[in-house]
Amino acid sequence: MNITIWNQENYQNYLAYLKSLSNLKYKNFQSSLCQTKYLMLGIKIPTLRSIAKQISKSNYEDFLKLVTNTYYEEVLIEGLVIANIKDEKIFSKYFNSYLKKIDNWAICDSFCNSLKIVNTNPKKYFNLSLKLANSPKEFTSRVGLIIILNFFIKEEYLQDIFNLLDNIESDKYYINMAEAWLICELYIYYSKETTNYLKNNNLNSFTHNKAISKIRESYRISKEDKEYLNTLKRK
Repeated sequence: MNITIWNQENYQNYLAYLKSLSNLKYKNFQSSLCQTKYLMLGIKIPTLRSIAKQISKSNYEDFLKLVTNTYYEEVLIEGLVIANIKDEKIFSKYFNSYLKKIDNWAICDSFCNSLKIVNTNPKKYFNLSLKLANSPKEFTSRVGLIIILNFFIKEEYLQDIFNLLDNIESDKYYINMAEAWLICELYIYYSKETTNYLKNNNLNSFTHNKAISKIRESYRISKEDKEYLNTLKRK
């Protein structure tokens, strides 16, 4: 694909190109892992990242005005293009509207772990992530948690993260799973502090036990620590 000028005709050519990359076997595999309202073509993420990188070098704002929100891969590429934006004003213009399009864990996580702008203003984006994580909306909350997981597992943020986890009152699956994954990563880097948190927290039992299970699945954790963590599980 070599499109540098974006208009309706070229965007339709772009969609036709995406459809030409469709792989039924991969589509069936991906569909079994990810539920979405968007039509799925079946294109692997490295290919989508490569396409998004090319688009980001073009007049990407013209591209973003043309999105049709038809295909899963189309929405994912849109997110990766937005994630490549380093100008705060332009990024903010598209970020909030894109949040409303996220309806599954794969688009959420691919978008969040690709954000280039976070490291340009860590304080601002940490506070924004805390706010997002407290949202009652399942994938808005997950966005906040996954941004924290990818960019803010650092000692200076630990207490704020533990406070956040204790204040999230949700039984929504993809929020709870993101919490559990975040706790697992916290344990790997700050085992003492995270162990103390697991001894006394306000997590629901599913999230608490899932976090411990995820930690115990890690090859980076000793057998002794895994055995001890098992004693912290709730009945």
